[in-house]
Amino acid sequence: MPHIAIIGAGITGVTTAYALLERGYRVTVLDRHRYAAMETSFANGGQLSASNAEVWNSAATILKGLRWMLRSDAPLLMNPMPSWHKYSWIGEFVGSIGRYRDNTIETTRLAIEARKHLFSIAERENIAFDLERRGILHIYHDKAGFDAGLRVNTLLQQGGLDRRPVTPDEIRSIEPALQTPCYGGFFTPSDATGDIHKFTRGLADACSRRGATMIHEANVDAIVRHDDGFRVSWSEAAAHDAAVAARHELQADGIVICAGVASRHFAAMLHDRVNVYPVKGYSITVELDAPQSRQAAPTVSLLDEAAKIVTSRLGADRFRVAGTAEFNGFNRDIRADRIQPLVDWVRHHFPAVDTSKIAPWAGLRPMMPNMMPVVRAGRIPGVFYNTGHGHLGWTLSAATAQLVAQAIDDWRGLGAPPMVPSQTDAAETAHAAFL
Repeated sequence: MPHIAIIGAGITGVTTAYALLERGYRVTVLDRHRYAAMETSFANGGQLSASNAEVWNSAATILKGLRWMLRSDAPLLMNPMPSWHKYSWIGEFVGSIGRYRDNTIETTRLAIEARKHLFSIAERENIAFDLERRGILHIYHDKAGFDAGLRVNTLLQQGGLDRRPVTPDEIRSIEPALQTPCYGGFFTPSDATGDIHKFTRGLADACSRRGATMIHEANVDAIVRHDDGFRVSWSEAAAHDAAVAARHELQADGIVICAGVASRHFAAMLHDRVNVYPVKGYSITVELDAPQSRQAAPTVSLLDEAAKIVTSRLGADRFRVAGTAEFNGFNRDIRADRIQPLVDWVRHHFPAVDTSKIAPWAGLRPMMPNMMPVVRAGRIPGVFYNTGHGHLGWTLSAATAQLVAQAIDDWRGLGAPPMVPSQTDAAETAHAAFL
C-alpha cells in the first residue's frame, strides 16, 4: 500500500492516521513536539458539542465584537495592530455571512456523524479519556439571549440535532450544582465531554500498535514533489544548535497537512492557499482536591452563551473551564487578565468550589474565515488537507479524518486528485458523504 506522511500529531493528524491505517495504508506522522497533542489538543474546553455547531459568520457576531472591544474582560479581544493576514481573514469572514445558515446546518450534520466514529474508536482501542455522556446544557441569563438561541436551535434541528429548550426549573434538575438563576436554556442529551489530550495520546499509541511510525521533535522544513512521490525533510527540534542539528528525510507517496495554525505555512510551501488564522483560546483546570469542591462542581457540561464560557468535568477531581477568543497573531502568552474572568465565572456560579489550585493554559485555534474545516486535495496531486477546524477540532475530527481518507482512496483509484471542493469549505463534501 502507498506510504502517506501526515504533518501534525494533534487530534486531526492522529485521527487521520488511524483512518488511513484502517484502510491499509503505511503511515508516518511527523510533529515538532516530543509527544502527540501538545498544542491546541492539550487542554481545550473538552466538549464534543454538536450543539455548538453554529458558525460565527453573522451580523450579530460583528456587532457583539465591536461592543466587546471596549471591555478588557470581553469574550473577544483583538490586537488592532495592522496585519495583512488578520485583515484579509476578517474580510473573508464578513464575505461568508451569506453562508451562515447552510454552514451551520452542515457543521451540525458533520458533528453528529463524528461522534459515532469517535465513540467507536474509543471502544475499539480501549481508550480511557474521562468520557462523560451526560449531555451539554446551554444557559441564558435574559430573554434576548434565549430568543437568539431559539433561532439557532431551528438550524441545529434542521441538521438533525435533538436540542430542546428547558425552563429554569428543568435547568436546576439537570444540573443542581448551578447556584445562579437563569432565564432559560437548551439541553442536548446526545453531546458529551472528555479529555482531548488523553484521547489523542491514547489514539497515537493505538496507531503505533497498528504499525504507524511516529516521528517527534521534527521541524519539517521542506516538502518536495518528485516523480515517485514526495521527499519530506526535517531537522531535530531538540537540538541545542540549529546550525548543527541532524538532518533527516523520508519518501512518501502522499502528504496530508494536519498542522493546525502552521497549515498556512505548509500550504504555501505546496503552492496552495489555506487562510488559517490563529485564534487564541484560554482554559483553566480546577483541581477538586477537597470533597466539598468535588460535590459543588457541576457534572453536566455547560455553555454560558453570554460569557462564551464552556465547562467539562474531567473525572472526579478536575473541572475544566474554557473560553475567550483573542486575535493576536501567533502569540501564545498566557495573560493573567484573560485567565481571571474564567476564575471569576467559577466563583460566581459555583462559590463552594475552591479555586486556589488551577492550571492555566492558552492554545491557538486554527480557524478559517468561513468557519468550515479544510478537507480537500491540494493543487499538487498527492497533497491533501485536513485542518482549519477552529473551535470544533475535537468535535469534528473523527469525521473529517474519514473524509480525507476517502479522498485519498479516490485519488489512488483514479490516478488523479479526487473531485472535492476547490474552496476551503468542507460543507459539500460532508453533505455528499453523510446524507
